[in-house]
Amino acid sequence: MRAIIGMAAAAVLITAQAGVAHAGTPPPWRKLTSFFVLPYSPHQNDVVRVLLHCPDEANHAIVGSTAFMLKGSWRTYREVGLGLSERGFARDGVIISRYAPPGHHEVRMKCVKVTIDQHTHLRKVKVLSRASAPLFVREFRVRQYF
Repeated sequence: MRAIIGMAAAAVLITAQAGVAHAGTPPPWRKLTSFFVLPYSPHQNDVVRVLLHCPDEANHAIVGSTAFMLKGSWRTYREVGLGLSERGFARDGVIISRYAPPGHHEVRMKCVKVTIDQHTHLRKVKVLSRASAPLFVREFRVRQYF
């Protein structure tokens, strides 16, 4: 009987030590990069929702696409900056331009670490990870508002 109790106590100690060993390391999802764009197929002149997660080292995220171009701008590719929370999450709404060409577009995301030298005010940008997501832009129709 004592041998069985001793084995059970040893099993409890082993599992407790395994839990203690993992307490100092961050969970594996904190190092992953994930990126999501909702809805997948918006119309021109719609707003898409961008949800993303960057690694712990990142302090900023940059999202860009040819679908985000501005009215009157000669640039075909527009980037939008997003600030990250303490846990590396960000969300924002981005407007699909009325003048964006219908069809397939790719939305690209970069997680970056930005450091600024206080004396020279020079900015140093280090890219930590990248991700992309597909986006299909449909043609603008007035009936989508009625």
